[in-house]
Amino acid sequence: MSSKVTIDPITRLEGHGKVDIFLDDSGNVERAYFQIPELRGFEKFAEGRPAEDMPQITSRICGVCPTAHHMAATKAMDALYHVDPPASAKKIRELIYSAFFVEDHALHFFFLGGPDFVVGPTAPKAERNILGVLGKVGLEVGKEVIGLRKQMRDLISLAGGKVAHPVFGLPGGVAKALSAEDQAAFIAGAKHAVEFGLFSLQVFRDLVLTNEEYVNWITSDTYTHQTYYMGMVDGNNKVNFYDGQLRVVGPDGREYVKFAPADYLRHVAEHVEPWSYIKFCYLKGIGWKGFEDGAGSGVYAVAPLARLNAADGMATPRAQEAYEEYFQTLGGKPVHHTLANHWARLIEMLYAAERMVELTEDPEIISPTVRTLPIATPDEGIGVVEAPRGTLFHHYLSDAQGLVTKANLIVATQNNAARIAMSVDKSARGLIKAGEVNDGILNMVEMAFRAYDPCHGCATHALPGQMPIKISIYDQRHELVREIRRDG
Repeated sequence: MSSKVTIDPITRLEGHGKVDIFLDDSGNVERAYFQIPELRGFEKFAEGRPAEDMPQITSRICGVCPTAHHMAATKAMDALYHVDPPASAKKIRELIYSAFFVEDHALHFFFLGGPDFVVGPTAPKAERNILGVLGKVGLEVGKEVIGLRKQMRDLISLAGGKVAHPVFGLPGGVAKALSAEDQAAFIAGAKHAVEFGLFSLQVFRDLVLTNEEYVNWITSDTYTHQTYYMGMVDGNNKVNFYDGQLRVVGPDGREYVKFAPADYLRHVAEHVEPWSYIKFCYLKGIGWKGFEDGAGSGVYAVAPLARLNAADGMATPRAQEAYEEYFQTLGGKPVHHTLANHWARLIEMLYAAERMVELTEDPEIISPTVRTLPIATPDEGIGVVEAPRGTLFHHYLSDAQGLVTKANLIVATQNNAARIAMSVDKSARGLIKAGEVNDGILNMVEMAFRAYDPCHGCATHALPGQMPIKISIYDQRHELVREIRRDG
């Protein structure tokens, strides 16, 4: 008789979720489901609201990545109002966004994903956290991690008004110019971030790459899928987080398609399953073939691993050196090993830091001209950025008064959802044999989704089915009058 193992709640991610693992009579895995039971519904919240409020409203979707939603929505407002921001405003936006990338990637590596490698995947659960990491790398390193993140967040607040819910983005530009004093603070922070990025890569080399067991797990078939990969690139096919075209490469590493973000609906489609409130994205030109990998399946990935696979390199020198080391060590392009996301994330953190240096030292960064006022009638706007977790789409339609009539948000975790589900299922099959299940094994199943740094608070905006609901109605004497129930 078959049995079920449930991991609920899953840990060290943003949002909520659980894993249901069904075992056959021999104790082997029949199927593992990565389920997202939460529902947010921000696409409906947006309808009827002033479009220019979207950068503030959508930043409330997630307290970890509000800057990504704020930036994508702001770029969508540029398009909706048909206005092109001044060059200085674009540079200020990218500067703030680069600081956000540094602190967010640092958060994931040291606090969320890193404990599995720094402390160990089968270490006692009480040690698989930031405190366990500090026990391995030392308290001074912990102070450096926390201090660097504080510095980046202070810089975001300096230029963006707030760190949790930024207010700098406006249709056609930004809310304020940077002063020479602001520039000096950013220069100091940017140089510190570069040092921190180099240090973090060395930590990875020392604690992960020198551990044969860890390297074997990274390159094992248990954590490997051959899929398509999507990422934003500049005119030279180098990684870019703020602006560019979207490039998709196949499992063989060859370019499959490259398109302007505004054309995303020609290439990306969404599929729903009755067991999850997340939508599963796939490449429209190939079609939905189920949870399968290979060139014949439309499943693709985003996030650091995918961005490095989709690009021809990094646009800054030290990050490029790290990029070359990464592919040389892992056997060339593309890299299909899911756990390699952690290494790719640190390379991106270094790139973001180097890009901060370039932007802060640009004289135009303190130009007083930071906005082009919109004068056109609003209608439709699409804004796309690379969030730390992958490609993020914001798409709005409005009436002539600028009230939103329809919104479509495709977040990174939705783009990754099919591959994440496949990764959890495959890791469970590879790790659980003959009914042998323990905390260490279940944590290694969780490692399969943790590598993507998923955010399910961001990702659940649609109703594939009905939610269970119970409403109790009481009178003024607090006596139950009526109960309405729906079981799903």
